[in-house]
Order: sequence, then structure tokens, then C-alpha cells
Amino acid sequence: MCHEDAARAAPSHDFPHRPNPAIRNRVPATRPPRLRVSFLPNSRRASLAFLHDVAMAAIAFGLGLYLRIGDDIFRYEPQLTLLYGIGFTAIAAIVFLATGLYRGIWRYASLPDLFNIVRAVTLTVLIFLPVMFVFTRLETLPRSTLLIDWLVLIALLGGPRLGFRLFKDRGLDHILESGTGRRRGRSVPVLLISTRDGADTFIRETMRDPDAVYRVVGVLADTPSRVGRQIYGVPVLGTLDALETVVERLGRRNRRPEKLVITAQGLDGAAIRHLLDRADALAIPLARLPRPTELRQNLADPTQAGGSIQPIALEDLLGRPQAVLDRDAMARLVRGRRILVTGAGGTIGSELSRQIAALEPERLILFDNGEFLLYAIDGELREHFPGLAIRPVLGDVRERGRVDAVIAAELPQIVFHAAALKHVPMVEANPLEGVLTNVIGSRNVAESARAHGAALVVMISTDKAVNPTSVMGAAKRLAESLCQALDIEEAKRAEAGGARDGTGFVTVRFGNVLGSTGSVVPLFTRQLAAGGPLTVTDPEVSRFFMTVREAVELVLEASSQAGGASAARGTIFVLDMGEPVRIVDLARQMIRLAGLRPERDIAITFTGLRPGEKLHEELFHDSESPKPAGNPAFRLAAPRTADYAVLTRAIDELEREARAGNTARVLDLLRRLVPEFRREAAREPAPPSRAVR
Repeated sequence: MCHEDAARAAPSHDFPHRPNPAIRNRVPATRPPRLRVSFLPNSRRASLAFLHDVAMAAIAFGLGLYLRIGDDIFRYEPQLTLLYGIGFTAIAAIVFLATGLYRGIWRYASLPDLFNIVRAVTLTVLIFLPVMFVFTRLETLPRSTLLIDWLVLIALLGGPRLGFRLFKDRGLDHILESGTGRRRGRSVPVLLISTRDGADTFIRETMRDPDAVYRVVGVLADTPSRVGRQIYGVPVLGTLDALETVVERLGRRNRRPEKLVITAQGLDGAAIRHLLDRADALAIPLARLPRPTELRQNLADPTQAGGSIQPIALEDLLGRPQAVLDRDAMARLVRGRRILVTGAGGTIGSELSRQIAALEPERLILFDNGEFLLYAIDGELREHFPGLAIRPVLGDVRERGRVDAVIAAELPQIVFHAAALKHVPMVEANPLEGVLTNVIGSRNVAESARAHGAALVVMISTDKAVNPTSVMGAAKRLAESLCQALDIEEAKRAEAGGARDGTGFVTVRFGNVLGSTGSVVPLFTRQLAAGGPLTVTDPEVSRFFMTVREAVELVLEASSQAGGASAARGTIFVLDMGEPVRIVDLARQMIRLAGLRPERDIAITFTGLRPGEKLHEELFHDSESPKPAGNPAFRLAAPRTADYAVLTRAIDELEREARAGNTARVLDLLRRLVPEFRREAAREPAPPSRAVR
């Protein structure tokens, strides 16, 4: 991978945010203006709700009178009817505003809102009675009309609210909940960030459970229209811009939050990083909600509190938008087929195996040369998919006989080739092993799958194959070229014979996987646990990152689109990696997520680029003009291919020299076969004065 490639370690990058006492009293340099809350409707929707209720009050009086006296209403004194109607409507309007009826939100209407409506309507009738008595002595107005008006107005006000909630939720599950459980112990006060997504669910669950760990003291809205309103009685205190002001006001009332919780699921990475800065200045931990379906788990158990609130993780800071996937096409690709995954115990291979298993293949063959890793993924899959036929196979892709024997016995229809040596410094120190695994191993798998009639071979590649400066990158580029040449060769053979397309070869290229074994995240985790410093190769070094789940989803998506009109034979699917991330910024973010301060509590030192490493990675070669694909989550790199017969003869020679231990000749052949390969020596570390403390 990048500088931060190291020995295998379990990925762990969700840190509890422990506020440092030294920064607890820090306040932001500037404060937004004070919030002003009014009982008047403060948004267009609230104003429309107010007009709706006033109209319902007028209708309720007329309807109540009609229900009481029937057709005689047309012979009733029009002046008195008008006076009573206007009086009832005006009093209702004043009472509705005074009782805060518009602090609630129709989207979250429930039993407490119905109680508020009953209270407001009751006050309206009780005030109307003496006021009209003073002016008219209630002449000719049947007293029972007021009881009828009371019932009708409650129905006209409550019905639309509950109907709107029913329409939004597609059910009655939460409408009758009061959410007023009495708490039996101390709970942690939290301030919710955003009124979207799971905010209402979290509030409802914490209020309903008397043993809930958390107590919501307020909400910050995404837009000003909801400020001053309520969700299940919890006030919306301001917008996101007013965070510091809201915290200060809550502090003066002894309700200062001890945690800020982001409820919006789709908040972008830049917004989360900005919130993390502000939370750090306030010395309040920042956390997030999981998916709404998980909110009910462990709310009452402090030892399992992470089930309801989770620390901000590095993938949250990346803030990549969710790719739109054709899951039906992915299922059609896998369901009912025999699938082989090489490198099944590694980071990519194991996630591929998990997602493939969920798509109901006929049989899943797991191939890896690491006994424990193979044992672990085999046991995990058997536990979660007991009905799936799984065969774990120990073997090395570099041994053609073993690869042939397995593929001949299992006859896989689709092969996902994830086995590779991936760590740049390790391959630089062992170039022959890198060539034998990444080039010869890839050829063994590809040619054996082709010989035994596999429909599709998917090779996992890396951004280090573009303008490589390392043996690992050059070897992966040569493996790409081989698969491209095979894909075109198969297309030519099928065209000449008038047969079907034969074996298809798909190459998927992407950058670093966040938190993979041996990468930057577990390295920084160990260094943080030891008290630092965090080591970065160079202040400017940057890498592309995505989560392993997302990478594998897109690999399956690209595989399902292979052979489409947009994907010419020999093209490479290049995943959209977003913007590159500076490693030093990643280090600072991890320090802050651990509740510490970069450059003060934990030092960052620069060690210099190691052999084969680049400052910045690339996704496309200059001659690989990117083309749009069926999904904006990836693009197609135009083919750069060699003749398959010429290429395979050169690879034969490369294998002979590698097995003979001739390092110099292997490197020379690699430079000839990958002309853009420029092997770089180690780069001197930054001088001590540039170390960040």
C-alpha cells in the first residue's frame, strides 16, 4: 500500500472521544448572535399550519351549530351567528399561539400533540363562554353547541396531523406513544445535530425508556424553519451555525450537553470535519447515530452504549457519497453460480467472500495460502450462511499445478483474483517474490480459468500500477496488461469461430482501502496507544482512500456491467476514489478522534519516503483517456494492450529468471515490459525542525 504499510494488524479506527481537561474551558473566538424565540409561527410551514387551524376553528363553530339545530341554522339570526363565529375563531387563534401549538412538527405528531390540541381547544371554549356572555348574554345560543364545537374542533385539528404522520410512517407504530417514562438514574445530556433521519427515533426511544443512558436536551436544525419548534417535547434550539450559542445557553441553565450526536446519515466529510473542530473547541465529544434500525439496541445498557451512539470514525470524515448500485444485476451475476475467490483470507478477498455469500451462489471456493486467515473466513461464513456450500482450499497461486487442480475439480464459472503481495516496501525488499505472486500467479489463475471454461475472471488491481515507481506497482501493471490482452484474444477467437464471447477478463483498479491490514490506520492506532509519535513519510504525501465495503460493492457492480455496450474489451474499470487525502491530515484527525490534540499531546514526525513510494498516486495513465461507464461510481480506462503471444513469451522468460533467482535480469525485463516503470530510491526524511509537535 502506501508509506504506512506495515505488518498485519487488526484494523481498529473508531476511537472514544475523551475530552482533555486542558481544553475544557476553551471557548470559540467568535460567537453567533443570541437566538430569539417567539411563539409566533417562524416558518412558512408553521404559518400554513396556523392558517389551517384558524380555518378549522371557523368551520368547527359552523358545523357544531348545524349539528345542534339542523336546518334551523338558515333561520338563525345572521348577525349573532357572524359575531359568535368571528369571536370563536379569534379566541381560538390567540389560544393556539399562546399554547405553543406550532412548536410541534406534523411529521412527528403523536399522543402528546393530541393532548396539546385538547388543552388548546378546551381553553378556547372556556374563554369563549364568558367573553360572549359579557357581550351577548349568549342569547339564543344552545349551550350544548359548545360541547359539540369542542369535539369537532379536536377532530379537525388532530385528524390532519395524525393522518400526515400515518402517511409518512406507513403505519400506526409510534403515533400513540407518549414518551414520558420517568428516569430512574442519571443520564448523559446530549445535543442532537440535525432534525433529519434518526433524530425522532432516538428521542422517542430515550424518553420512553426510564433506564436510557442518554437524555436529549435539545436539537440543532438544518434550516431556520424548524427553530423554536419541538420534536416529542424536545426543543429545536437553533441552527447548526448557532452551536456555540446554544451550548452556552444550556450551560447557564445547568443543562450543558456532555456529547454532541450527529443524526444525519448523509452529512458530507467536510461538514463533519468542521463540526469536529467546533466540538473540540467546546471540549465536547462528537458522536453519530448508526442506522435508524439499530437505535433501539442497548440504549439502556451503559456497557453497550456504542450500540446506540457510535464514535466518529475515519470513514465518516471521508464523507463519500453513497454510490447507486444495481443490486439486482449483482445478484444475477452471482446467484446459482460456482464462484472462486483467490486471496480469500485478505482484506479485499474476505469482504468479497462475505458479499458474494450473501448473493446466494451455488458454491463458494475460498483459495488462500495463509492457513489461519483461510480458517477464519471459512468459519465466519459457515456461521452466517449455514446453508451455503463452501470449500476452503489451501494453496499458492504461484504453483500452476495446484491452481489447475483446484479449478479443474471445482469448475468455477466466475473467478475473483484478489491474491497479491500489496505492500510496497516489502516487495521492494523481495522483488522476485513480488513478480512470482503478482505476475506469474495472476497468469496461472487467468489461463487456468480460461482453459477450464470459466465465464468471467475479475482481477483486483491498484493505483500503484499507474506510472509505477515500485516493483509491486510494475508487477500489477504487467498483470493488468496480461488480463487486457487475454480479454481481447478471447474476443478475437470468439469472433473468428462465430461462437460466444468465451472467457471475459475484467480488471478493477482502485486506491487504498481504509483500515486494511498493514495500512496506515492500524499503524497509527498502535502508535497512539504507545503515546506517539505518529510517523508520516512526508508532509505532502497523499493517497486515495475508500472503505473496503464500498470497494468490494463497486467491484461486484463493475463485474456485473462487464460486457455491456459501454465497456469495450480490454478496458479497465477505475473506481471513483474522490479527492486524495494527505496522510499528515489523516494523522491529525486520528489524534483528535482519540480526544487528544495534535502537535501538543501527540507528536507527528516525518521519516522520508521509502524505496518505491511516490508522493502522490494516480488513477489513469496519460494514454488511458477516461470514458464514462454505466455508473458514475467508476470510469473506464481506454485499453493499452500488447499482443498476447508476444507478451506471454516475455512472461515465460520473466518466470524462468525469477525462479532462478536472477534479480537484476528480472528487474531489467520488468522495465522492458512496463516502459513507464521508474524505480525510485528512498527519499531522505524531513529535517528535525520540520517535525510536528
